[in-house]
Amino acid sequence: MAQQDDQLDRERFSCSICLDLLKDPVTTGCGHSYCKSCINTHWDKGEERGSYSCPQCRQAFTPRPVLVKNTMLADLVEELKKTRLKDAPADHCYAGPEDVDCDVCTGRKLKALKSCLNCLASYCEKHLQPHLQSAPLKKHKLVEPSQKLQENICSRHDEVMKMFCRTDQQCICYLCSMDEHKDHDTVSAAAERTERQRELGLRRQTIQQRVQDTEKDVKLLQQEKKDVNGSADKAVEDSEEIFSELIHLLEKRSSDVKQQINSQQETEVSRVRELQERLEQEITELKRKDHELKQLSDTEDHNQFLHNYPSLSPLSESTHSSSIRIRPLRYFEDVTAAVSQVRGQLQDILSGTETEILQIVSQVDVLLPQPEPETRADFFKYSQEITLDPNTAHRRLLLSEGNRKATCMCTEQSYSNHPDRFTNWPQVLNRESLTGRCYWESEVGLGVGGEVGVAVTYKNISRAGGSECLFGYNDKSWSLYCDGNSYIFCYNSIKTPVSGPVTSRVGVYLDHSAGVLSFYSVSDTMTLLHRVQTTFTQPLHAGARVSWCG
Repeated sequence: MAQQDDQLDRERFSCSICLDLLKDPVTTGCGHSYCKSCINTHWDKGEERGSYSCPQCRQAFTPRPVLVKNTMLADLVEELKKTRLKDAPADHCYAGPEDVDCDVCTGRKLKALKSCLNCLASYCEKHLQPHLQSAPLKKHKLVEPSQKLQENICSRHDEVMKMFCRTDQQCICYLCSMDEHKDHDTVSAAAERTERQRELGLRRQTIQQRVQDTEKDVKLLQQEKKDVNGSADKAVEDSEEIFSELIHLLEKRSSDVKQQINSQQETEVSRVRELQERLEQEITELKRKDHELKQLSDTEDHNQFLHNYPSLSPLSESTHSSSIRIRPLRYFEDVTAAVSQVRGQLQDILSGTETEILQIVSQVDVLLPQPEPETRADFFKYSQEITLDPNTAHRRLLLSEGNRKATCMCTEQSYSNHPDRFTNWPQVLNRESLTGRCYWESEVGLGVGGEVGVAVTYKNISRAGGSECLFGYNDKSWSLYCDGNSYIFCYNSIKTPVSGPVTSRVGVYLDHSAGVLSFYSVSDTMTLLHRVQTTFTQPLHAGARVSWCG
């Protein structure tokens, strides 16, 4: 009778989907109860149809109901598990196709709770008790249920394999260690496990450290993405504002020119009108005078003629049209020509700056730095032609070979004054700014006691004064000095001796966005002399210092 009641309770408190006792019971609007995971899975399958119905009564719900745990029903199920179903194994306690069977159970077998490596058997909770209570059996090694216990048995001697042959890298039994593995390096499986466990721990530490490092890199990239988007948005906003200002400036200039033309037009037309009116008045006066003269001339009475002749008024000074110089029809055409010239200049500027701006945009690089080239051919992929700027050359430097060679002379050259010229040190910069990835080589020729500096510098380095304008003796320049016997790298007045083969050719590799600057000794091979890792805040220029005549 009690068994029948248990069966009835199980049916009342079972899920009609999984046919097992309710887990996290929820109740639908129609009053039927299910395991929360079961009904959600059932409704997930109906997601495409957009309808959600009760598996028992088929009542449909729209939209999908939000299910809340039925706490009262959950408490009843838990109470049922603790009391009336305590002694009866639930269906889910029996072994399924994928479970490990208890080797002691007869009939329908229960799931194994543990496997014993000594007994080579698996036990359910009930049959495991001797291993938990008996002193001799407590020494046995219990592991999670395994279906591969027989793999621990030596197929030759039918013994548990408790040894490990390091020579053959395989598990063996004790008899094997005395037989075919007699002269091999053998240890207990436990000892080998301990050693491998230690190695495994080290590998896990390495993996975990790499995971942490990679997670940091992911966070950095996420921040980088955010910064790139913010920077790009601000650049677009600032560019639009600047171009709007330029457009407004052009519109204002157009309005000013138009207003000035109209004003000058009114002035000139007014002058012409005034002159025209004076001339028309003069014509009227002359015609009147001519009429008087004609009347006097037509007088037949001699005495009357002679009497009236003295009373004639003298003619005023003539404003004859021949004195007016009419220029060719080019009144305001010169203005059009001047505006057209300005347009041409603006087009030239915009064309040049467009190329420069697009080049700068294309050089934006937010990814991790590319690997540094290894061979000279790889470096030449980033080759940059260096042309020296005469406006920066010290007066004792002679530039030749198309401004690609600098020679220190004992007499000063006849350079014009220029604010970019170095005045105290025999130094010179290249003309083009350096951004992105660049590579160039400098051929160094030295006189006795001479020294040459191959440098990279910001353009705003001081041009006159003491060490503040000397390559490598400030925070605006980096320089490698060679005296023919050794190298010294210098930055911010800190000198660093550099070892490496002294050759006549020095290669310089620059990755501006990655902040990498490297100097190489170039012969048949390339030898790294010194590498700088920093952050460049401005475009750079190549520089050279030659400190000995010749």
